[in-house]
Amino acid sequence: MDIVCLDVEGVLVPEIWIAFAEATGIPELRRTTRDEPDYDKLMRYRLNILREYHLGLAEIQNVIAGIHPFPGAREFLDRLREKTQVILISDTFEQFARPLMQQLGWPTLFCNTLDVAPDGEIRSHIMRVSNSKLSTVKALQSIGFQTIAAGDSFNDIGMIRASRAGFLFRSTPQIITQNPDIPHCTEYSDLLTGILNVLNH
Repeated sequence: MDIVCLDVEGVLVPEIWIAFAEATGIPELRRTTRDEPDYDKLMRYRLNILREYHLGLAEIQNVIAGIHPFPGAREFLDRLREKTQVILISDTFEQFARPLMQQLGWPTLFCNTLDVAPDGEIRSHIMRVSNSKLSTVKALQSIGFQTIAAGDSFNDIGMIRASRAGFLFRSTPQIITQNPDIPHCTEYSDLLTGILNVLNH
């Protein structure tokens, strides 16, 4: 049985931290997993900046409230879910994702959580499991699934390469150049066709 594993930010919705960087005028927060492969290191960096500027969960959630999925993302996901099971695997957090999942029709999401103080300060990030995307794909394979994966960032490469087929979607020139054997798509129609071709063979 096949199951499709999709990254979320950069694939279905805009990058939350980039939107927050633009809203706050703090360019350092534009750094994402397209720039830093080590997600734990990236989050420690982000949380230090939040403390420096006295920003917390409420400020981030206010920005998220204005974020919408990319045009065509909901339709792509709906059509894909008609054909096969789909799990969204993201390094985002429960406290960030809910309004975005509502707009996407409540797909299944595996993500992480935040330790938040009563005053809204984000004290730390709690990872569901180490190397969550690759670990999840391997766990699904261990219970009889064949996985097909798609993502856009460095931290998606592991799950893509571990799957029976995988795709880069709207990735960076650096990531595309470093992984020339992974098909790259920029349109949902092409990604859907690619996945359906794998499912049909």
